Amino acid sequence: MAIVRNNNKTFSFILMCLIVVSPIANAQLGGLGGLGGLGGLLGGLTSIFNIQGLLMCSVTGSVSTTNATSVPPFPNAGIVFQCAAQNVSSTTTNANGVFSIPTLGALFSPSTLLNSGCRLIVTTPLTACNVSLPASGLLMAPLSLVGATAGNGLNIFELVPSPFSLVPNPFSLVR
Repeated sequence: MAIVRNNNKTFSFILMCLIVVSPIANAQLGGLGGLGGLGGLLGGLTSIFNIQGLLMCSVTGSVSTTNATSVPPFPNAGIVFQCAAQNVSSTTTNANGVFSIPTLGALFSPSTLLNSGCRLIVTTPLTACNVSLPASGLLMAPLSLVGATAGNGLNIFELVPSPFSLVPNPFSLVR
């Protein structure tokens, strides 16, 4: 590429463009502080709930401390975030069993989220990761707040699943 002969000049040019364009975009979108217009895009909404976790291939969804054998992760497992018997959001674990569900707080407040039976439900049967595990039932876990960050009019709540448990009747949980 003939244009990119001097990396320092190219970097400086791109940085200058970003600096010039950023205040314009922020003003047009009604931005929140340094969030590049996020506040205006969210319509004044100020809460984001970030649910993260690691799902293991076991009847508790976690690593056993009493079992010496290695518990593998639960890859490609469907997970539903549910509040007041309504599905709010869903995701799939990656190859390492890790998942993340960022959710805007339009439907609930932090106290509602923690006190109204909001939970995570693993919709993929346990037999998908290990045929020796129970074929019926689904893993379910309530949520726990582990941290909160506030600044520039935005509140970010970090949540993790409490220990998962096997629920025998899945049909009343997932719609």
